[in-house]
Amino acid sequence: MTTTPDVIERRKTGDGTGLGPPWRVIVLNDDHNTFEGVARSLAAVLPGVDYRQGMGFANRIHKSGQAIVWTGHQELAELYHEQLAAHGLTMAPLEQA
Repeated sequence: MTTTPDVIERRKTGDGTGLGPPWRVIVLNDDHNTFEGVARSLAAVLPGVDYRQGMGFANRIHKSGQAIVWTGHQELAELYHEQLAAHGLTMAPLEQA
């Protein structure tokens, strides 16, 4: 006689990564960084962002006062936040998405 194991239903909760919710890196508008400087800094720090995309972010930052420039895992968000601040950008505190 064979027995079959009990079936246990698993309910999916969270985002499934086990790393928690994503974090947002937000750059604030200021009166001492140029559009070009913001674009160069974003392109230098953020993967997949080139100078042209950096200029798009710079324009958004200028018009709305801030822009979310990257969203992802906390450790990378902290790294990019520190690096952008070291480039002289004005940063909002990290926040969970």
